[in-house]
Amino acid sequence: MRALASRLGVTPMSLYHHVEDYAGLVRALSDAVYADVLRDIDAGLACHEEVREILVRYHAAVRRHPQLTLAIFATPEAFAGVTREITDRLTGLLQTMTTEPLLWRDILIDHAHGSGLPFARDDDAPAVPPPDDGDYRRALDCLLSALGPRRQ
Repeated sequence: MRALASRLGVTPMSLYHHVEDYAGLVRALSDAVYADVLRDIDAGLACHEEVREILVRYHAAVRRHPQLTLAIFATPEAFAGVTREITDRLTGLLQTMTTEPLLWRDILIDHAHGSGLPFARDDDAPAVPPPDDGDYRRALDCLLSALGPRRQ
């Protein structure tokens, strides 16, 4: 928190005024970054299409902010708020599509992470724009087709 405060040009206490600890900071950041994943999802989408849309949006957020995803992995108590809502929404949708919704949720989310996290950097060098996500979308479609025929 001190290093972040220094980079922002504020005191550590000013950060603690807004968040109680590092996990709270990561939660607040993840809520802001992942807020668009569930925002304005078309209510008329079939389950397959809604799952696909959520995962495409989530993957895009992971690609844009891979270090945040890694911070959530390293701080399990930060897994709350919007990230929990995304997981719960996917679980609920998958319950209508398969007899193994938790297994498929984990497969699909791990695929989004595995395709998005290679763009994480350990240094302060400018981020290299990730390539087109067409390969991710094609692989996601293959995974979703393994769930069976699309139901309306």
